[in-house]
Amino acid sequence: MADSAPLWTWDALVAAAEGTAEGAPADAITGFSIDTRSLASGEVFVALTDARDGHAFVGAAFAGGAAAALVRRDFDAPANAGPLIRVDDPLAALGRIAVAARARLKPDARVVAVTGSAGKTGTKEMLRACLATAGKVHAPEKSFNNHWGVPLTLARMPADVDFAVIEIGMNHAGEISPLTRMARPHIAVITNVLPVHVGNFPDGEDGVAKAKAEIFEGLEPGGTAVLPRDSKHYSLLDRAVVARGGRIVTFGTTADSYVGAREIKLGDTGSEIVAEIAGRALRYRLGTVGAHIAVNSLAVIATLDALHLPLNKSIAPLTGITPPVGRGARSLLKAGDGLILLIDESYNANPASMRAAIAVLGAVARANYPRRVAIIGDMRELGEGSEAYHLGLADPLAASEADVVFACGPYMQKLYEMLPAARRGAWAPESEALVPHVVDALKSGDVVMVKGSLGTRMAPIVAAIRARFKAV
Repeated sequence: MADSAPLWTWDALVAAAEGTAEGAPADAITGFSIDTRSLASGEVFVALTDARDGHAFVGAAFAGGAAAALVRRDFDAPANAGPLIRVDDPLAALGRIAVAARARLKPDARVVAVTGSAGKTGTKEMLRACLATAGKVHAPEKSFNNHWGVPLTLARMPADVDFAVIEIGMNHAGEISPLTRMARPHIAVITNVLPVHVGNFPDGEDGVAKAKAEIFEGLEPGGTAVLPRDSKHYSLLDRAVVARGGRIVTFGTTADSYVGAREIKLGDTGSEIVAEIAGRALRYRLGTVGAHIAVNSLAVIATLDALHLPLNKSIAPLTGITPPVGRGARSLLKAGDGLILLIDESYNANPASMRAAIAVLGAVARANYPRRVAIIGDMRELGEGSEAYHLGLADPLAASEADVVFACGPYMQKLYEMLPAARRGAWAPESEALVPHVVDALKSGDVVMVKGSLGTRMAPIVAAIRARFKAV
């Protein structure tokens, strides 16, 4: 993340962290990293204690070119250690750095925060591309939307950006609140409220909606909330914005949406959309497939309008937007004398996104790919309704006219057994055991969609398919 000026001066960084410095780096600080495998020269290594204790990797960080390391006060530094900032808690210090990074932005810079049960990352990427037509944009490269991802994104933010797009996620109540207070968005976007992580909320989807509404707690005075008018939780979200004193802009397919979809035509490689905003028709092409993504593009338009940007110019990049890896990315694979179309949706899944992915599979023209193959894994954290949510996929699978279904996980087993025998490819308790069945069954002319929750580990299936059939 090199820039024309150092991302941070050493003195400013030490002050922001409220730490004690040992030494000072000779070269400019270019960024922050929590992973030595991706650390770049000049970055500050933050020794978080999360899945692993980052302090065990400080030596590797300096060997990899780290400019400095943010560590606990009692850390016994290795012999090759360079400059250190010692603090009581590295994660808390990273949060303080994040707050300082937000505070030093130009007065006219604008921060957009995005949350929602599905579509956060795709919406963030659409915003990144569109806002780049009007200025310098900062946004996370990956789905850095949790308790360390948001402060890491903010800490990496240059002081001279015109726009920042911050993705914020949650699994439980109370997780968004501290993150949005760090980000202090001028515009807060909620893509949707769906039964995702619903098993973590005693009051079900209402609890999810309340947790998403926490994003307004950090909304800047006079800020704008971009809300899904189609949501059954709209009233709850509306009240939360009003309580904060914010302005509301809506998007969706209902007639009273401020930015409404009047027509969505789905194709094999994209969507043609006619939107209406304040009585004006806006026609554009979206380079990704899926009605759910098309609706999220309306939230992007609402945000651009709230920022008073010229819409015809700022939405032009939507044509070139392609889905990220694991979230609908498409690739062509060589199979004999023909091709296989692989749709990689392996990153995560919930009932709504699973239905949407199945619909995308069904939209692929048989003239190009005669056989439709669905490879689906369990959806996690759905609580007592898990079985019903999984069985509820039977109708979408039938509507998509999926020819063969492969499934893994205990909840998918019952769905799999409901399917007609001719459509059952194979079931396995875990994804790894499904791999040989899948790769042996695929052939030229197949379109293959792979999707499941992160914990179900569908990515190895995608990797195995790619290993068997080489990319064109």
